[in-house]
Amino acid sequence: MVKNEEYVGTVRALGTDGEGIIDIDGTAAFVPYCLTGETVRFKALSVKGNIAYGKLSEVVTPSPDRVTPRCPVFGKCGGCQLQHMGYGAQLAFKGKAVANALYKIGGIEAEVPSAAASPLQYGYRNKLALPIGVVGGQDAVGFYAARSHRIVPSDTCALQQDWAQMATGCTLSFMRTYGLHGYDEATGKGDLRHLVARRIGRRYIVALVAARKIDARPFADMLAGSLGDVTLLLNINSKPTNAIFGDKFITVSGEGFFTAEDMGIKFKAGANTFLQVNDGIRAQLYSRITAEAAGADVAVDLYSGGGMLTALLARACGRAYGIEVVKEASECADGLKELNGLGGKMFNICGKVEDELSGVVAATEGANRVIVCDPPRKGMERGVVKAIAGSGADKVIMVSCNPATLARDLGLLTGTLKEEDGQLVKTQLPQGYAATNGAYSIEYIQPYDMFPQTKAIETLAVLKRV
Repeated sequence: MVKNEEYVGTVRALGTDGEGIIDIDGTAAFVPYCLTGETVRFKALSVKGNIAYGKLSEVVTPSPDRVTPRCPVFGKCGGCQLQHMGYGAQLAFKGKAVANALYKIGGIEAEVPSAAASPLQYGYRNKLALPIGVVGGQDAVGFYAARSHRIVPSDTCALQQDWAQMATGCTLSFMRTYGLHGYDEATGKGDLRHLVARRIGRRYIVALVAARKIDARPFADMLAGSLGDVTLLLNINSKPTNAIFGDKFITVSGEGFFTAEDMGIKFKAGANTFLQVNDGIRAQLYSRITAEAAGADVAVDLYSGGGMLTALLARACGRAYGIEVVKEASECADGLKELNGLGGKMFNICGKVEDELSGVVAATEGANRVIVCDPPRKGMERGVVKAIAGSGADKVIMVSCNPATLARDLGLLTGTLKEEDGQLVKTQLPQGYAATNGAYSIEYIQPYDMFPQTKAIETLAVLKRV
């Protein structure tokens, strides 16, 4: 295969990012926006050995699963990868992607069903995060292109709800009216860097990230006129960094946080508090988790965020401990405990999971325990996995947004992976995913479609002690 040449081939399978895999003369070409079984024409953009990456030019023979994308910038914006794929096919693809990751990375053979469907396929996100920058010398608000910090200007998003477009319009109007400019990462010049907003019920928390302190009170008035009940925070981030937020938040209007209720739990949330972005799937997922944990003496919730799940576990079990490193989130969890009268049943610990877990395990020795862990994309630290394996917990419930790190962590807990000289190697086990030489075996796996139209997958795995 030669770079910049065009080829015609048939898609034999989809890769982990949803891209088509096409075999041409011993070379596997990865081409986005294709579907299995399609004959397509593509241009080879990069060829390295027997691997190539291409750009789709034409769908010669479309798949029955192909649909028309709803978003006008699909294929340019990096947010979605699957809008060209029918929803049933998306759910099947995600189930297969989890099974493949478990087998290839973790050495785990598992029957993984299709992902549980989201009640909303579009307009499901309760959170908006937009970069504000410069495109072609003009101020721009939009989304990043895939694998880059190049902004694709857009004031709409099919995954967002209607209020997001109003918030974007207010931002552009504020910039034009008061002579403010988008931040240029190359030069370090400009005023505004990001807009982050979340809807909670009928109320909104908005954070405007600026490179310097500005008067954002007019922006608060604009937002209130368009959205209604808004609390606005100004965040100052003057560092040359890819991080969205700086350390300093200034409350411009409102209290800086909101109190709301979900699944019978009252809670407080701020601009930097973690909440799942899809309310419908979150309810399904949390209901299953609490049902699995119900009746245990102690639940230990790792990476517990603002404490919503910890509170649900406290109601379902004798008592629950939440461990969270983000101070704001842990403080919100403390407020949530008081709001819901869970003193004596819910205990929040602010610190790193790898530092705090062993103390909680020691303090609850002898109790019937369940450990719930919902780590970031990088998965759990090796020390956390070892602590869980040695905890004696009767059940471990894992939630992951990354099939690769889930496969690694599950492999270590079930014994299909072991560490030798600092490297992970697969062990030789009988067929079947219920390993017997690890601390735990897998009882149940279910992907959930937290992020329709994207390659992202949320997976629940329930493990029982061997």
